[in-house]
Amino acid sequence: MANIRVSEAARFLGVSDDTVRRWTENGSLTPVRDDAGRLAVDGLELAQLAREQAQLPDDPARVGSSARNRFVGLVTAITADKVMAQVELQCGPFRVVSLMSSEAVRDLGLELGSVATAVVKATTVIIETPKGKGVA
Repeated sequence: MANIRVSEAARFLGVSDDTVRRWTENGSLTPVRDDAGRLAVDGLELAQLAREQAQLPDDPARVGSSARNRFVGLVTAITADKVMAQVELQCGPFRVVSLMSSEAVRDLGLELGSVATAVVKATTVIIETPKGKGVA
């Protein structure tokens, strides 16, 4: 099992180091020591806590869809010309960028600060690990 240092765990969950330390003190996470003797947490336990703690806003569309990757967020930028537009959403800690027609921006009523949902349906998802980790 991978051990994750407190500072990294905090970064992944979007909380402070002190919060992760409190979670190890109150039993929400089991404290372990890494190879250098620093306080760490088990990666699997951290992943389970991250899933439990995730608070996604309700999808305003409320439609049935086969796409499982739906990111609700706020429109933070729109760059458009006569034909094409680039729309940026801030979905929690994630920035999602979509290219679409300028007509679609108008039809959807997208404007800065409006709520929108980015729907991602891709046949290719690339997963990377830090250099040297998991390499056979």
